[in-house]
Amino acid sequence: MADLTAFSQSNIAARIRAAASRRTLSHALIFSGAGDRVSAARYAAAGFVCTAEGERPCLACAHCRKVMADIHPDVSYVRDPEHKELSAETIRAMRSDAFIRPNEAERKVYIFEDCSILNERDQNILLKTIEEGPPYCAFLFYAENSAALLQTIRSRCVEWKLGGAESAAEGDRADAIELCRLSAKGSAASRAAFTVKLENGKRKRDDLAALFEDARLLFADALLAQYGADVAPEEAQVAQGLAKYLTRTKLLRMIELLDAYRRHCDYNVGVGSSLGGFAVEWERILAN
Repeated sequence: MADLTAFSQSNIAARIRAAASRRTLSHALIFSGAGDRVSAARYAAAGFVCTAEGERPCLACAHCRKVMADIHPDVSYVRDPEHKELSAETIRAMRSDAFIRPNEAERKVYIFEDCSILNERDQNILLKTIEEGPPYCAFLFYAENSAALLQTIRSRCVEWKLGGAESAAEGDRADAIELCRLSAKGSAASRAAFTVKLENGKRKRDDLAALFEDARLLFADALLAQYGADVAPEEAQVAQGLAKYLTRTKLLRMIELLDAYRRHCDYNVGVGSSLGGFAVEWERILAN
């Protein structure tokens, strides 16, 4: 049985836990980098099927225990040990299985352990399922380098880096919180200075994508707070600040903007160009 206790103390685990607990964990995730991708995928899978009322994954309920023991009927590893690459038949069988409702949990989770064995044909077959598959399905990919996946796949996933990049994740998180604070109470000049700071920090596109995704989840929490839903304690202060100062329309528009620019980072566009476009639209939303 996998012991996820140590992994649950990591920064990536905290981000997974926050998203899973508020039911906003993306249905398509890439875990990249040199860190413990196996534990990250299992932890996220547990987050999808966990039945705890509060924080998810709890690692204690029957569903979590089955994930850790690799015996959950709704968590599948997509494998093809007889071939060097996943066969088209394996992908098609997975796609057919995706349209059969879960056996026990609310979600079905498919884990791709080695993206290097997913050839272009396989990924093109898989793409439509990621885009238009049943709402109860989730897809988890892990690869040391996400470039093993086609850009069309990457653009539909949220990527989380593990290993040495986790210290950078802390900085992304702090900047996401600052973006939210400036959205709620900052001036136009302070927001402009913030985007200049990000550009001068020589951020990579992956770092900027993580920042936008963290901020998007915080805005989603704020929208939930406005509707009276409970928000995870570690997110509450930021979410409540946004909920107090921004209308629902502005929150929704910011969620859409952050999601669009997170996806924008998957394309071969410079960070400066992305930040410039984001800054203009950010200000337009808050000024209206």
